[in-house]
Amino acid sequence: MTPKPFLNPSPIFSFRTFYAPSASIESQLRFLIEKSNPHSLSEAISLFHRAVDSGSVPNESACNSLIDNLRKQKLYDSVVLVYNAMVRVSVLPRFTSYSALIESFVNSQKPNLAFAVVGMIIKRGFGVNVYNMNLVLKGFVKNGDCEKAMCLFHEMKRNYVCPDRVSYNTLLNGLCKAKKLVEARAFFRVMKGAEEECQPNSVTFGALIDGLCKNGEVDEGFNLMEEMGKEGLDADVFVYNSLIGGFCNKGDIGRGKELLDEMLRKGITPNVVTYSCLMHALCKNGQWQEASKMLNDMVSRGIQLDVVAYTVVIDGLSKNGRVSDAMRVLDLMMQKGEEASAVTYNVMICGLCKEGRLDDALKILEMMADKGKKPDTVTYNTLLQGLFRVGEIEQAVHLCKWLLNKKSHIKPDVFTYNLAIQGLCKSGCLGDAASIYNTMIRRGVAGNVVTYNSLIGGYLNAGKLVKALELWKCVIDLGIPPNALTYSVMINGLCKIQMLSIAKGLLNKKLAHGIRPSVTDYNAVMAALCKESSLDQAKRLFQEIRNVNQCPDVSSFNIIIDGTLKAGDFQYAKELLYDMVKMDLVPDAITFSILINRFARLEQLDVVKSLYERMIAFGHVPDAIVFDTLLKGYSLTGERENIIPLLHQMADKGVVLDSKLTSTILNCLCNMSKDFDIKSILPKFSQHTSKETSIPCNEFLKKLHKIHPELQLFVS
Repeated sequence: MTPKPFLNPSPIFSFRTFYAPSASIESQLRFLIEKSNPHSLSEAISLFHRAVDSGSVPNESACNSLIDNLRKQKLYDSVVLVYNAMVRVSVLPRFTSYSALIESFVNSQKPNLAFAVVGMIIKRGFGVNVYNMNLVLKGFVKNGDCEKAMCLFHEMKRNYVCPDRVSYNTLLNGLCKAKKLVEARAFFRVMKGAEEECQPNSVTFGALIDGLCKNGEVDEGFNLMEEMGKEGLDADVFVYNSLIGGFCNKGDIGRGKELLDEMLRKGITPNVVTYSCLMHALCKNGQWQEASKMLNDMVSRGIQLDVVAYTVVIDGLSKNGRVSDAMRVLDLMMQKGEEASAVTYNVMICGLCKEGRLDDALKILEMMADKGKKPDTVTYNTLLQGLFRVGEIEQAVHLCKWLLNKKSHIKPDVFTYNLAIQGLCKSGCLGDAASIYNTMIRRGVAGNVVTYNSLIGGYLNAGKLVKALELWKCVIDLGIPPNALTYSVMINGLCKIQMLSIAKGLLNKKLAHGIRPSVTDYNAVMAALCKESSLDQAKRLFQEIRNVNQCPDVSSFNIIIDGTLKAGDFQYAKELLYDMVKMDLVPDAITFSILINRFARLEQLDVVKSLYERMIAFGHVPDAIVFDTLLKGYSLTGERENIIPLLHQMADKGVVLDSKLTSTILNCLCNMSKDFDIKSILPKFSQHTSKETSIPCNEFLKKLHKIHPELQLFVS
């Protein structure tokens, strides 16, 4: 029976058009095949197809030889094409061609077709060998289809093909990769009971140890390594790397380092993966100095660092506030001739942005472009986030315009839009945020709950209740489930504009939907209730926090203490302070500020002094409000001799004078005795200076224009 071609090509010639091939074509084909290099094989394929198209079909031997040589050169697509052409013109494939076809389909991730070829081999009367079956087994495993792999394994036995150790190891490895560790353990036990030639070897143990470690079961993996030793099998660098990685992922860096020392004692040379696992864990744990030493150790041992190892160290240093050191590692990487990846540059840009070094971040961006690495969406998202973080709003807006320009090769994702909308809303630039949102919708990018949370919060903070409620309705209509933050944003925003009835309704609705309100939600409503002097309701809400299995935080106590003192209930305020201590909640600077402010108004200066001293003892730095309160208190009660020492304390603590505090100081000094030589006894205070932008906006735009000259719309 003539086998059907896999690609089902339409027949071009009838059988009557075929005739014996000329010796010249066949000899040319054999000559090209025997040279066996990619160029000659490419010419051989062209010659083969020209011969078939002209009706001069090469003989069976030449065709099968061509397929076998294509397989050896791993030209798998060409194997399939030549095979289809052969069967179309009725040239019978040999066993070697079927084997080549199986290998081609396996490496093209088409194991089902590879299995079909096995069926054709059997129909042709050829014997199927274990090598072919192992190839198909490998194909199913690579595709993650462990069930078919297991079925094939049992099918092998039924067809009198005895699985060998490769068969067992292939299937075990597949089960481990698919995280089917229960089945993998059971199969491992089956191997231990199999014939001697199929007993577990180092590869078997290595696969199972690696699977266990990746699944977090590193102790069991370690026990298996000890079992290996008892059976006379040596653990290699792969086994050690699996265990070191497993321990490091669990945070047990000590065990990882012990295994490295053991490797060195046994003469097993660590590789770049060994060190990368340890360096990543050390950096993550803040042990950047030890990670740097390990990097030097790698270099001294002559281990060639790859881009992953360098990036791990750069990332670790950047996240631990050591961006300058990270820059030096990047320079070292360049000096060693290692090409940085887009991930490396993105990590570096992220670290610089977090430290507010935007000028340096832009230099890295330029370097990235100069090296032929196109900045991607992640790069610009990182830069955008950095600009908003340090308050460079004007530059962030310009960058948004660049990213949204249709000429740009960058395709902003939902994260880009969300970063822009969130940053603009927090900065009060609602018009720009709305414009970005409209562009997002117009371009068919679906907003998510983060998008709407940002916009709702922005509108509520601006007092635009109608717009906020429209967006809330939009969230519901779009079928986007509001999350805990959506409710919190609404509750907090409504409280700020004193829409308490709606805020309390949402608090109850949140509970009704099975979402437990956060302490922050309760604090927002309590603060609003205290502001409108509804202290009893605030107290009831304070008790309700505990009823929903939440614990009040310091802010909760501060709100109720302030409201209680304002209402003149000093006894209840004392009880609240006692409750704080019992709950191991340490009063913060705001707690003391509230107490100092309230007792100063009652002219209880002794209490105020005591509170101030306790505040200092707790390690809190008084703010301008506390000092303003103290100065006014001393002035009102006539304790003017305390004013000058207090001013010196303020200067020592680096208090920056604002207009209100300056006015209070002047009033105090005007009421002092003329005997004081104020000019000589006054301390020097820091001058208030506005934060300078790290990069002038026009310079920022010029840098971006240099990287992307096609976008000149925004450069004036």
